Amino acid sequence: MKVGIFPGFFDVSDTAYVQEAERLGAASVWTAEAWGHDALTPLAYLAARTSTIRLGTAIAQIGARSPAMLAMSAMSLQALSGGRFLLGLGVSGPQVMEGWHGVRFAAPVAATRETIEIVRKVAAGERLDHDGSVYRLPLPGGQGRALRSLAPPVSVPAYVAAMGPRNLALTGELADGWIGNAFMPEEAAAFLGPLREGAERSGRALTDLDLAIPVAVEFTDDVEEAGRRHAGGYAFTIGAMGSRRRNFYNDAFARQGFGDAVGEVRRLWLAGDREAAAAAVPLEIGLRTNLLGTEEKIAERLRLHRAAGTTTLLAKLDGPPERRLATLGRLLDVVAKVNAEPAPASLT
Repeated sequence: MKVGIFPGFFDVSDTAYVQEAERLGAASVWTAEAWGHDALTPLAYLAARTSTIRLGTAIAQIGARSPAMLAMSAMSLQALSGGRFLLGLGVSGPQVMEGWHGVRFAAPVAATRETIEIVRKVAAGERLDHDGSVYRLPLPGGQGRALRSLAPPVSVPAYVAAMGPRNLALTGELADGWIGNAFMPEEAAAFLGPLREGAERSGRALTDLDLAIPVAVEFTDDVEEAGRRHAGGYAFTIGAMGSRRRNFYNDAFARQGFGDAVGEVRRLWLAGDREAAAAAVPLEIGLRTNLLGTEEKIAERLRLHRAAGTTTLLAKLDGPPERRLATLGRLLDVVAKVNAEPAPASLT
């Protein structure tokens, strides 16, 4: 397993932290976007201030840019970073896409497929001719023509933050990696089954993908307190990150056995009782989706991740830079020890 860092919404004050994380041995750094700063621009800034750490988006929102514009940005970042860029993609949700970008949230699986296909075609230096159900290029009946990028061809590894079975299967079929939010190694089959089916459909194996799992990391002797705190933090995700009709996180938790519990959390949140909603999130969700506890306890969780097939941990670290770096250093040491152990039996 490799370790990346996931500061999320990047601030320029994080620069020294990322540089020191690179020196310690972090394999990658990932930036996010919602409806504030974008995920791509900070990576151009970091590309000029780092030398080896890989630079990923987690996630660039599909539909926020045309696929060709996304390809242009990705190719620019590959050139600026010396080939260190990783394009993490996701469909976001209807509240953001329709409320912020003014783009209909329709056919998310088809949009994901076609975006990856178009980005790869542009990045490979091919003429952009695409006849899909979401994108038709050039536009039929117009004056456009099939163009070829003026930039030199480059490889753009594509990661997808998929949660639903159809998008997971598509990820297995097409992507270079998966960003696995809400992942619990004990219930890995809920995600890895569809991923494997998609990979096999395209003549690949699940091991051909980089399985990148975001996890909060906290070394502590009070595991239950930390677990309870992190569980409560999911109340916003369960209650607000989605429309009243659909929440991809809740669907994912339901497939892992927490359907009734997240339904109650959502009910309380929508009723305006935020404290009760936070208290209702099962402790197991906080514990199983993160790395919390002593070094021995975290090593146990890492063994479960390794057995499930996790290849990259995207560490979410809190506190001032000194504390984050101290936690990262300890995590890198524990991961190295677990990696040195004999390969475990697969959980899936």
